[in-house]
Amino acid sequence: MRILTKCSNASNKSRKVRPDLSEFVELMVVTGLRLVETGESNNFVIKLSKEGRLNKYYSSDNGILEHFKFKQIFFRRSKKAFISFVDGELVQRIGKKKSLTSPIAVQNLVRKKDLKVRFGDIREAHATFMTRYLKDNEIDFLQGRVTSNVFMRNYFNPFLIDDLKTRVLRGIAETRGRLA
Repeated sequence: MRILTKCSNASNKSRKVRPDLSEFVELMVVTGLRLVETGESNNFVIKLSKEGRLNKYYSSDNGILEHFKFKQIFFRRSKKAFISFVDGELVQRIGKKKSLTSPIAVQNLVRKKDLKVRFGDIREAHATFMTRYLKDNEIDFLQGRVTSNVFMRNYFNPFLIDDLKTRVLRGIAETRGRLA
């Protein structure tokens, strides 16, 4: 809980000082993605929203950002983001924002306001907190620490995804409550 409190304080401070990054930080908090992946996802939502093609990436029926459909963006040699559960309201808010130029630019925006750049703590807090709702291997899956084979064999199943989604959303709701 200590790390969530630290993360909450940092998140709230950054939102006050850099409200232009509020949705970006919230996306990172609810997904547990790395800084680079959060930036890619954020900008991809914005791009597809402007083009009217957001449904190619975001399944509003399931509340899932489907990273696996865009391997060239979300799959690196050893790090792969497959899916993230995100509510439609946040996705719509992100879609109305301006794209961020790079993860380094995000770090610089935060540094300019004399805030510590500790985005890794957000990811760690997400994993720590979600252990209340998920198994370690499910957290690894959501944070992109499993292979494509494991994804196809164990998670690419609508029945398993629904159960996982229910538990993830419970965790996200509690996390947001603590970060508010």
